[in-house]
Amino acid sequence: MPQPLAVRHRGIAWWTSALFMVGSACFAVASVPAVAEVVPVAAIGVTYFVGSLFFTSAGYLQFRQTLGRNPAHLPWFGVERASLDWWAAAIQSIGTLWFNINTFDAMATGLTVHQQNLRIWTPDFIGSICFLVASVLAVLALGEGWWPRHRDRPWWETMINLAGSVFFMIAAFAAFVRPSTTDLLDASLANSGTLLGAVCFFWAAALQIGE
Repeated sequence: MPQPLAVRHRGIAWWTSALFMVGSACFAVASVPAVAEVVPVAAIGVTYFVGSLFFTSAGYLQFRQTLGRNPAHLPWFGVERASLDWWAAAIQSIGTLWFNINTFDAMATGLTVHQQNLRIWTPDFIGSICFLVASVLAVLALGEGWWPRHRDRPWWETMINLAGSVFFMIAAFAAFVRPSTTDLLDASLANSGTLLGAVCFFWAAALQIGE
């Protein structure tokens, strides 16, 4: 999710945060159990997929902000091997692509347990790992430590994002389909983890858009 960067470009940063907020809102709404009781399953699947597209768009803009220090000329792609910001944004963007696959395949019906775990759970798990790694790198890139004496706004934004990634990781573990029962390992935890993670991402993006 949006990470505080050493190089900030106001226009792109605003759109990045806004897109992350929309994507997070989609995931949060779709994961509320009460919504599933009144909304068709297909509509919930579409909501997740649309949210993942917003994540991917925002992730790319986040990645682009790490390329170069000239706000008037940002390349569309590049490599900054020495930059933790670049690594965080790049890994995060890869994670969003895995969520695209996960949410797209989740709209399919009639899948076997093996297909669900391979096509839905595995991309979800890999994407969650990417988000968690990216969030840890963002904390390290900030250079303020895990619990500094003066915790400024960027530090809080980064730590809230990290909390969101942890919740997504927990949700991914819980979403594994048990072959013996064809049920999720813990459906309630999968939903609540997704909801809490999405709320954290929305909160962090809202803090950034308010800067």
